[in-house]
Amino acid sequence: MVTDIEAKVMQAKRASIILASVDTATKNAALEAMARALDENRQAILEANVRDVELAEKLKRKGELPQALVDRLKVNDSKINGMISGIRDVIKLEDPVGETISALELDKGLELYQVSCPIGLIGVIFEARPDVVPQVMSLCLKSGNSTIFKGGSEASNSNRAIFDILVEAAQSIEGMPEGAFQLIETREEVKDLLSMDAYIDLLIPRGSNAFVKFIQDNTRIPVLGHADGICHAYVDSNAELGKAYSVCLDSKVQYPAVCNAIETLLVHENVADKFLPSMARMFDSAGVKMRCDGKSYAILEHIEFLKSIARATEEDWSTEYNDLIISIKIVNSIEEAIDHINTYGSHHTDAIITENLYNRKLFKDLVDSSSVMVNASTRFADGFRYGKGAEVGISTNKIHARGPVGMEGLLIYKYILLGDGDKVADYVGPDARKFTHRKLDRDISEIMDIE
Repeated sequence: MVTDIEAKVMQAKRASIILASVDTATKNAALEAMARALDENRQAILEANVRDVELAEKLKRKGELPQALVDRLKVNDSKINGMISGIRDVIKLEDPVGETISALELDKGLELYQVSCPIGLIGVIFEARPDVVPQVMSLCLKSGNSTIFKGGSEASNSNRAIFDILVEAAQSIEGMPEGAFQLIETREEVKDLLSMDAYIDLLIPRGSNAFVKFIQDNTRIPVLGHADGICHAYVDSNAELGKAYSVCLDSKVQYPAVCNAIETLLVHENVADKFLPSMARMFDSAGVKMRCDGKSYAILEHIEFLKSIARATEEDWSTEYNDLIISIKIVNSIEEAIDHINTYGSHHTDAIITENLYNRKLFKDLVDSSSVMVNASTRFADGFRYGKGAEVGISTNKIHARGPVGMEGLLIYKYILLGDGDKVADYVGPDARKFTHRKLDRDISEIMDIE
């Protein structure tokens, strides 16, 4: 007997075949309809979100939900504006489906094309972020991928309201397949979803470290994502301190509950005495608690009016706080800073503040992270800010996709061989024909598209 979740997954898989061939104009029309529908249904979204937030606040008071999760859950008019802008930014992006990646003549009249195509059916599992639904749905739709969503129970009302609005709008456009986007809502269904490697081609988890790790450890489906967001800023001996104050404060304080906020500040010993007291006062004024190694504690313990400094433990260097907490360490060289980042970091996003061109290059070359910032905040590591329209997630993987992932992470390719009755037997034996393997400057659409 087919279960409800199996029926949804199978329908989405069938729809993915149709969606892969939908033309650009139809997809853009569906996206515009989705953007308008969000604007026209603001009140319904806000009312649904109020119900979620009220319940989340009760759970927070009981100690069952952290403040960071409550913050991510909240939706207001500004966030809805962001959802709408994100969808319209995706409309502006080039349609990536069917692009010719390479073309090769194997022999005269025998041509091989490598062409981009959708991955197929994407499973998105996320916690407490209703804005994930329009972000990911818009990118998946434009890239021709069906999607099955599983949101956290703490955001169930918001997720359902947004999902229903978007799906109704998309399916109102002629040519869009029904069932391409599905929503599952119970915790029990997650286990079933993770076992459906026969249908689901890629999983994208969005949530806490423990949550992402659980997904990675309990499925055979490929997973795009990151378990940790332990990011660093390194203030070099050749840093311009005005830039350092600005970058480090923004990297920690602008939005501390996200994966691209810094958790550790590394400071070269040659500038520590001058830099740290002022930086500490700025952190302190912003409510940041500081966990200091021995050298930085010795500098800061005598600063008047600092409300919260403590000695760091070994555990602090590998902790993602997602809060107004930062660990601080003084290093004696850029090499020590790089070694610390590669040892304790999560290969997510790390920054250097320096005016030294050699040190900038060394840091860029040797820090093994998906995003490396030079004199800029780690908070820039984001799909929208990177010009991707929106993002499906941030990956620290080294295969398929890395860093903030937009539509390019939702595409794979296929090979298309165009011949005229050609057979391999002609290329075998003493009188075998020779392959030319000549690169072609040609797009497959020039040959196969029908006007």
